[in-house]
Amino acid sequence: MAEGSKVVHGYPHLDTARAAITALHTRLSSDGVRAYASSVAPADVAFADQDDLHLGTQRVAHALVRQLRLPEARMIVSFREMRHAASVELTAGPEYFIELNDRFRRHRRDIGAALAHEITHVLLHRLGLAFPGTRDNEVLTDTVTTYLGAGWLLLDAYREDAVSSQKLGYLTPEEFGYVLAKRALLFDEDPSVWFTSPQAYTAYTKGRAQALGDGRQPPLAAAGWNGRRRYAKDRRDAQQRLAASGQPGPWPPGSTYALEGPAYAFEGSPGDGLRVSFPCPVCRQRIRVPVRGRVRARCALCRTVLECDT
Repeated sequence: MAEGSKVVHGYPHLDTARAAITALHTRLSSDGVRAYASSVAPADVAFADQDDLHLGTQRVAHALVRQLRLPEARMIVSFREMRHAASVELTAGPEYFIELNDRFRRHRRDIGAALAHEITHVLLHRLGLAFPGTRDNEVLTDTVTTYLGAGWLLLDAYREDAVSSQKLGYLTPEEFGYVLAKRALLFDEDPSVWFTSPQAYTAYTKGRAQALGDGRQPPLAAAGWNGRRRYAKDRRDAQQRLAASGQPGPWPPGSTYALEGPAYAFEGSPGDGLRVSFPCPVCRQRIRVPVRGRVRARCALCRTVLECDT
């Protein structure tokens, strides 16, 4: 929780967030991810000042348990002075104990955001999904919270002006916007209408632009002119190197030619020809297709069908 301190912007955790999206698709499968097609509704996590603190907190917690599809998970929430926004005791269940920072007694509108992150820790614990290291694991938690329909609350908790600032979670505001936009593109949502924070809306639009760029990288057919021109040059270079190898058969393992581009790589052998691999714009799983012009590829992980011009 960053309160009053300078908020970090940009995309310092983007690679980890992308890896988290891939890991989530791998663990849940395409059908499992699509079971979360609806985000938690603003009315279900709204918290008015006149609401009873503990009853309201339990109501919001139950709504998030349902959103994250955690049956038989009962959350017992308490408040105390602490450095972080919240913490959760991960046990075998069926009861889980969450502690929230005492400041949320006064800032009740953000209780849902804090609970969403902690309840996602419970989900990941049950799934056995984790990244090594505290930082990467917390980025994983923020990413999964957002991708499964509860993380818009975390972005909406971001507020910043000339004299004060607040942000919950480990992702930057723009990274929250990126992951939220990836979800919105998958499920055809418009989460921008749920924001109460104007700064959250701005961060979402920036993150959305970054997410849209994932679908405009070559060899995808939707790539822009500059990308296509760069790709054609890289492909020509790869073809020349392959033709100049002078070896009669397939190259031994480990000696195939690979050219790293912004998002794609070429590999091949004299016997098999040239192939290009690139990340799926939805789940970031790498896809490998032959270089032969217009092809249609299906991602084996998320089952997205992609139009490519290789």
